[in-house]
Amino acid sequence: MSTALPPPELAPQVDAHTFRESMARVCAPVTIVTTLAPDGTPYGTTVSAFSSLSLNPPMVTVSLGKKSNILAHVRRSRRLSVNVLSSGQRDIAAGFGRSGGDKFSGLHWRMQERLPHLGPVTAWLACDVAELVDGGDHVVVLATVTHAQFSDRLPLIYARQTFGTHDELAKGQRCA
Repeated sequence: MSTALPPPELAPQVDAHTFRESMARVCAPVTIVTTLAPDGTPYGTTVSAFSSLSLNPPMVTVSLGKKSNILAHVRRSRRLSVNVLSSGQRDIAAGFGRSGGDKFSGLHWRMQERLPHLGPVTAWLACDVAELVDGGDHVVVLATVTHAQFSDRLPLIYARQTFGTHDELAKGQRCA
């Protein structure tokens, strides 16, 4: 049985700068979300708003800007891949973060599961779109993972407008 929550009180407005700087203090994974246009052209964009959602079934969430070129192709194809970048792939993250141009030119990539797979990456997920949820200036994609693979490469993370990796991972230390 669920209980309805009382309506929330109006929260004070937070300006965009304060919110952006607050969120910059949170370490985030760096991924490239890719898909294909109807003519087979690959599209991709850098995404840090990515996380696991469910183990059974395996699901992830990805947030895409409503004005992004890739969103229309994800809506149409209902498929995407998530390339979790490794610590040495800062330039790829920066390149896919820019608008326009052929972002795949000069990169090592291949088709796998009928989706673009950048290589070599820390992890790669092929996904089917389960649901698209409106979220302000973004759309949250709930996606079911249909194929996954991983490597031992250190992941690239982003915090305070800086790329890096987790220092303890680099030292090879794990939680007890």
